[in-house]
Amino acid sequence: MTSSLALPIILTSENFDSYLNVVGQTNKLNAEQERELALLYRDHEDLDAAKQLVMANLRFVAHVARGYNGYGLAMNDIVQEGNIGLMKAVKRFNPDVGVRLVSFAVHWIRAEIHEYVIKNWRIVKVATTKSQRKIFFNLRKSKKKIGWLSKADAEAIAENLNVDLKTVYEMETRLDGKDMAYDLPESDSSDEAYNAPVSYLQQHDADPALLLENSDWKAHKESLLSSAMQDLDERSQDIVASRWLSEKKLTLHQLAERYNVSAERIRQLEKNAMKKLKGAVSISM
Repeated sequence: MTSSLALPIILTSENFDSYLNVVGQTNKLNAEQERELALLYRDHEDLDAAKQLVMANLRFVAHVARGYNGYGLAMNDIVQEGNIGLMKAVKRFNPDVGVRLVSFAVHWIRAEIHEYVIKNWRIVKVATTKSQRKIFFNLRKSKKKIGWLSKADAEAIAENLNVDLKTVYEMETRLDGKDMAYDLPESDSSDEAYNAPVSYLQQHDADPALLLENSDWKAHKESLLSSAMQDLDERSQDIVASRWLSEKKLTLHQLAERYNVSAERIRQLEKNAMKKLKGAVSISM
């Protein structure tokens, strides 16, 4: 439905005042008119009726949107999101319930605005769960009134929203934080000098060139070791493999029983084999 409805004026930041004037002059609907239009849309999918319901309530969306003026976001964008919520509400509105459209639509309008604010207020999301979103908007309102959050205020918010006190303080910390560009250049002023995050948040071991070099070097060493193993006699190969390369490693005594020799003899054979392997690998490298 939303794609079939056109607003009376294209909403931009430049003509926002003109938009408010236009929607403010739109005729309101009384309860009976609203019900008739809602029935036409629900029962007959009359898009013109749906359009009239939306147009008549755009001023209400603007009124709700004004409550979100302190988030640093363009008011025309907030209103636009609220309009989407209104359209969704019209689509789901049941005129037989006996409530006015605005009473039903306010939930959908706020939900769309809340989603937009959460996604765009900061580069990093400050709230992802339902409880965090409730705290976010309630805390913003409280901090506007009191400026700072006392323990009593935090406890009252936690009790009202049925959340832990720790969660309230955590959200307050997020609200007080500020976004910083990842690759800002260092300031020329010694008073404002700081290191950009790019200088200390780099994951050096994720350098593609370094990863490729390390991978090639590892493959090269494994190839040298495999070749050196082939030069050992069969018993020495088995001793090295059993002692170092098997998931279930054998002890000297277990290998001594296998070859019917002393544990000391197995240790000597292992030592000689490892010496040969190291020598072969180091020469080739």
